[in-house]
Amino acid sequence: MDKQLLGYKGIKPVFAVMLLLTVLQGVSILIMAKGLAEAVSALFAGAPLSGQTGRIAMFLGAFLLRHGLGLLQQRIGSAFADRTAAEVRGRVLRKLFRLGPRFARTEGTGHLVTLALEGTEKFRKYLELILPRMAGMSIIPWLILAYVFFRDITSGVILLVSMPILIAFMILIGLAARKQAEKQMDTFRVLSNHFVDSLRGLETLKLLGQSREHGASVAKVSDRYRTATMRTLRVAFLSSFALDFFTMLSVAVVAVGLGLRLVNGQLELVTALTVLILAPEYFLPVRQVGTDFHATQDGKEAGAVMQSILDRPAGGPADSDGAPGPGADWRWTPFSRLTLSGVTVQHQAEAYGSAPETDGAESGREAGADRPTERRTDGAGQEERSPQSPQSPRALDSASFEVQGMQTIGIIGASGAGKSTLIDVLGGFLAPDAGEICLNGTPVDSLAGEAWRSQITYIPQHPYLFSSSLLDNIRFYSPEASREEAWQAVEAAGLAGLVRSLPGGLDEPIGAGGRQLSGGQAQRVALARAFLSDRPMILLDEPTAHLDIETEYELKQTMLRLFRGKLVFLATHRLHWMPDMDRVLVMEQGRIVEEGTHSGLLGKGGAYDALIRSQMEGVR
Repeated sequence: MDKQLLGYKGIKPVFAVMLLLTVLQGVSILIMAKGLAEAVSALFAGAPLSGQTGRIAMFLGAFLLRHGLGLLQQRIGSAFADRTAAEVRGRVLRKLFRLGPRFARTEGTGHLVTLALEGTEKFRKYLELILPRMAGMSIIPWLILAYVFFRDITSGVILLVSMPILIAFMILIGLAARKQAEKQMDTFRVLSNHFVDSLRGLETLKLLGQSREHGASVAKVSDRYRTATMRTLRVAFLSSFALDFFTMLSVAVVAVGLGLRLVNGQLELVTALTVLILAPEYFLPVRQVGTDFHATQDGKEAGAVMQSILDRPAGGPADSDGAPGPGADWRWTPFSRLTLSGVTVQHQAEAYGSAPETDGAESGREAGADRPTERRTDGAGQEERSPQSPQSPRALDSASFEVQGMQTIGIIGASGAGKSTLIDVLGGFLAPDAGEICLNGTPVDSLAGEAWRSQITYIPQHPYLFSSSLLDNIRFYSPEASREEAWQAVEAAGLAGLVRSLPGGLDEPIGAGGRQLSGGQAQRVALARAFLSDRPMILLDEPTAHLDIETEYELKQTMLRLFRGKLVFLATHRLHWMPDMDRVLVMEQGRIVEEGTHSGLLGKGGAYDALIRSQMEGVR
């Protein structure tokens, strides 16, 4: 039995009931064999059929009892499997939210969605089958073997010797099947991620005229999965044949021995019939385990993957508010203070096995309801990873600064400098590996607590638009807001013209299956969300990196109005924002190398001036 099974809630009493029902099943099998053998033996000796009514009734009663107990086992196992699978899926989803968007991106959204849906169903099937099979395997053969030894020692020895041989063949076949199942799971994961990538990039592929060429890539990945599936099925069919063959061979050996001794008068007919009836039942639990092994292997693998996710250290305390720190009624005020001292985050390859961050492209989340981007794939959907050397710089290296009250803070640096990682730490998506974070002078493990996150409005590079009405999307942070309040946010964000042009106005469906909005319009929806909420902090991770400069300057004035009276962290590589920031943090290779105001840093000949020269932004 898989050791992880014993860790699931409620499995021990369920398995104890399974064992008890299996014992009763084993007794009913013995009664069946005894009643049938005695009835046939008596009829063979010339006894009238009417005199065998009691034995036939005993056989039928034991037969009905056996299958009734089997049905009861199935229902108990199914109820436990449904309950446990639902609980595990809920725990996995909660853990995914705690692990944050970087983990979702490195694992692949398609893989995680498939795991939560199909993987959970396969895991449920595995639990439903494995419990009665393991209970039967652990009791019925031994019960039958003990009874056969009591009736005929020679037959008992034959059965005892045959079982290890059969199990050895089953293990060898199972190892081969497991290897194929793992390969199939890997190809299925690649297919899932590739399919999601293809759907998301369909518009781009169509625009560039590459949709037909990409079809060959999709066909190649699909064919790879088909090949892996057929290989797994081939092993399963061959192993089932081999298992049945060796089982029948073992039964035949017992039957030949019984026949020879019966002919020589060394054995009574009733005993030979009893052993012959029980021999297939003796091997039946092993055959069922071997057969269901192939049916449950995918579920076992899915369960192992889900358990590996549950065992991962989360990005912060799961159920705390950042304790010891502010409570649920805490709110950032002009007197609040946040201090980071020597905060370090190891390279993302060490945390999640991913490639290093690339500013702008890695941002895909919005308040825990985002759409992470996938791992990069080659033309055939095969995952690519950037090789990392042991000397790779840390994603965040001894970052230290203090902020108090309501300020606008610009975080700038070249791509990969650590801007997005710092935003991740501030948003509670990542927990630091070293250093200290203090809120109002009180150390906290990370900023993952609900009390902190409930203060934050997050605006990423690509805001996620839900498949719902425009009004519901705008009221994302404030679902109780009225239509009048939502309209005021629409006007403040510069969306009024768009709303008036829509047939449904605020009730127009957008997102997947609805009206598609441009990048600038999607950003304005995110701004309307922020205007509607009264949260005192705003985190922005390259919010305009994908927009043209005209659209960005148009949005800039709206965003600057939004920043008034709030604590703002703006990570960007576009320096024209910096004159409007109260403070500027300049980052290089995970370090904060300069800190100050735009005018104070300008002309010092440091990293800030180097960025200005490299980008030729003409900031004055």
